[in-house]
Amino acid sequence: MIESLKAALDSLRSLEQSELIAVSPFYKSAPVEATGPDYLNAVAQLDTALEPYALLLHLLDIELMLGRKRRGLGQKKNAPRNVDLDLLLLGDMIIQSTPLTLPHPRLHQRAFVLKPLLDLAPDIRVPGQGSARTFLETVSDQRIELLEESAEQ
Repeated sequence: MIESLKAALDSLRSLEQSELIAVSPFYKSAPVEATGPDYLNAVAQLDTALEPYALLLHLLDIELMLGRKRRGLGQKKNAPRNVDLDLLLLGDMIIQSTPLTLPHPRLHQRAFVLKPLLDLAPDIRVPGQGSARTFLETVSDQRIELLEESAEQ
């Protein structure tokens, strides 16, 4: 699992018109609204010239390259997967469309997103919702733990 996370980060490092600025520490968390083994999570900060939909397509391509199988015949919603890249925020942009919603619609409900996001940007605000830090208390019942191994290793 950690290999998939590192491979995804390597792919982000080589993404066209983009620069990987920072990566949070890695976390292990219990699945939320899903079953299966613990997940590994991190947040990456990109500086990109890509338009939001082009960036989303690149993320989907990286998932496919790393063996992600999207829902289809026999695939259940929220089934365990080896990689899942989500576009969380893009500056102050707010988008609500079928392929893309920004900010990510469940960002404020997930400790495994909020904790690493706040590691990178302690004062970050979620457009249209307020400070990300205020949401952390509401998800305190979600188990998340810092891993020793991180992106720098």
